[in-house]
Amino acid sequence: MSNRTFAAAAFTIALAIVVASRFIPNDYFFSAAYTVLQFIILATAWNILGGYTGYVNFGSAAFFAVGAYSTVFLYKALHPPLPVMILAGTLAAGVLGLAVGYLTLRMRGVFFAIATLALSVVLYTFVVNWDYVGGARGAYILQPREVPFGLRRYIHLLYSAMVLMTALALVVARAIETSFIGRGLAAIRDDELAAECAGVPTLRLKLFSATVSGALMGMAGTTFPFYLSYVEPSAAFNLSYAVNSIAMPLIGGMMSWVGPLIGAVLLGTVQQVVQVTISSAWNLLIVGVLLVLFVTLAPNGIMGWVDAWRRRRKR
Repeated sequence: MSNRTFAAAAFTIALAIVVASRFIPNDYFFSAAYTVLQFIILATAWNILGGYTGYVNFGSAAFFAVGAYSTVFLYKALHPPLPVMILAGTLAAGVLGLAVGYLTLRMRGVFFAIATLALSVVLYTFVVNWDYVGGARGAYILQPREVPFGLRRYIHLLYSAMVLMTALALVVARAIETSFIGRGLAAIRDDELAAECAGVPTLRLKLFSATVSGALMGMAGTTFPFYLSYVEPSAAFNLSYAVNSIAMPLIGGMMSWVGPLIGAVLLGTVQQVVQVTISSAWNLLIVGVLLVLFVTLAPNGIMGWVDAWRRRRKR
């Protein structure tokens, strides 16, 4: 299937899901689905840099928070339409990804991971002391009373936007994976020095990967302030975003765009069920247990296990 056909199919399915979900009476479905879709975008975005390129990013929460606080800033300054805030937050996080990549992607391994972790700490400190967006006390974001497109509640609009953004993230990830860019990123992941010797423009590809990854993470956070109606630094920079964005591709498989999707749906759904039936405090414990199990039993994730099973069947 060509990338154009896949993109058309993805957005057609997304629109069909949006239309079909209008007949669901339970509003909790939209809240839970919104969170799972958010994790799909984060996992897919992380995988572009961490899975395709091999650079482990511990700063996912920082890019997510940039998208969220871009919305807060624009809401307080201009009150633009939601699509404008989504676009602005995505661009801001992409620019941050490019800048951070330019400064840190010459590092490798644990040094790059520590640098991205330091980014989250620096941005968190900056936001806590930025009074215009609420600082440490947080900021209230009022949802508009009038919901467009005949939707009943604003969460339905946020859910619909998240469905379309998820489709966009998957289309971008697959397009990268199946293009010459994906082959170059795979060469960097396998052996960066050998890739440089073979003429692969490693720095440019890494910068591209960091920019796209950061932009998609920021896009996932742009609607977050409207979802909660109140944003504080500890919520936007929550540890769960960094942990889940790494765990979900590891569980699903990092070598293809399907892996993060499977891992996010599986782990995100389990977390939502546990949050309702037991307590949200168990979520990180569940992530830890599943990571141990998959690293031990299926180190290449679910998709890696499936590929190995297919190879055995062909013999």
